[in-house]
Amino acid sequence: MLNPYLLMTLLYLLVAVLAATDASLTSLNLLGWFNGLRWLRVHFITLGMATEAIFGVLPWLVAARRGLPRPQTRWDIWLTLNAGLLILLAGIPIVNGALIFTGGTLIFIAATLLSLQLWQMRGTSPTPTRISIHFYVMGLAYLLLGIIVGTGLWLGWSGPLRIQIPVEVHIHANNWGFMSLVFAGLLVDVIPRLTRRELASDRVINAVFWMMSVGALGLVIGPWLGGSLWFTVPGLVLHLSATIWLLGLTGAGVYRAGLLGTPGAWHLLLAYIWILAPVMVAPLIILGVPGFPGTGIEATAPQALIYGWVLQFAFALLPYFMRRFLAGEETPRLGGNWLSLLTVNVGSGLIWASIFLTGQQATLHGTAYLFFAVSMLPIAWEMGQISRSALRRLEASVPATL
Repeated sequence: MLNPYLLMTLLYLLVAVLAATDASLTSLNLLGWFNGLRWLRVHFITLGMATEAIFGVLPWLVAARRGLPRPQTRWDIWLTLNAGLLILLAGIPIVNGALIFTGGTLIFIAATLLSLQLWQMRGTSPTPTRISIHFYVMGLAYLLLGIIVGTGLWLGWSGPLRIQIPVEVHIHANNWGFMSLVFAGLLVDVIPRLTRRELASDRVINAVFWMMSVGALGLVIGPWLGGSLWFTVPGLVLHLSATIWLLGLTGAGVYRAGLLGTPGAWHLLLAYIWILAPVMVAPLIILGVPGFPGTGIEATAPQALIYGWVLQFAFALLPYFMRRFLAGEETPRLGGNWLSLLTVNVGSGLIWASIFLTGQQATLHGTAYLFFAVSMLPIAWEMGQISRSALRRLEASVPATL
């Protein structure tokens, strides 16, 4: 059975390659087209590639971990999500309120339907799989919040909702809420499959879940109230502690399984450098330490976070899921190679360097996005080969007679 979400993920990855190439050429003043569409480029990765994969994988992954029959594709969710994505991506660059509202509403409906589907699969036994569903559903709840705030950015909802720093609230809800929690749940489910051993005890996983969930809430409420340290600082401490704890468990697991010699394992581990970096420097910004330009970090670091963390995490897991759910491999390996590992991290490092070397910012950005484009090519090729094999197998199974 083919997973239509994973095929759409490959499509958005190819678009993301073109968007990164465009960003490189415009930064280097070699091309003037589509300049200024930073939000659109980011959404090709977050709402396009990552969300497509998450929607497609979670029901199948939960069913596999709980020994349930593979669920049928919910075409109502697929159509609602993809219609919403297309309408939203059309509306963002031209700032069309009707299209943005319609697209955001459809994605909101799709996320709600997926949450209900996953919650119905949770069962009653306190297994790690049941706990991972909590990560997924809580992450989707933050996505719903991110959709409301993000849609409101274009439609003037921030005032009535009393959101003091709406862009930051939107970013925090999506990254530290939605992505962080869903990625954590994926690690809880995938690492045991790779290492033949649970990531940690139920008690530890549950503690990580609540620390991350409450921490994300603090990081959302803080900018909602104008940067209130009473919420931001505790949220930062909780979320940072949970993330480091989870990363340590993951590193220990892949080390015991002898996977540290593979680029895929390093993609998973190094990806977290780029979400921890802005969190680690946040106290220095709050304290006003010289040499740490808070405005520059807030404006630029999210680009490294999306490409270095979200994209790099996807480099490891997207080919893995395609091998498992499209090719039907029993022991799939993580995706990526040494070229993708090197280039995506060099690109993220150059984005961070541009924050401090403002005189060379355009050149550093142009070079960074060129590295990002190069890093995506081997992943696109890897996913394309898996998809082609799966489609050929499907074609061979269809009778030739009318």
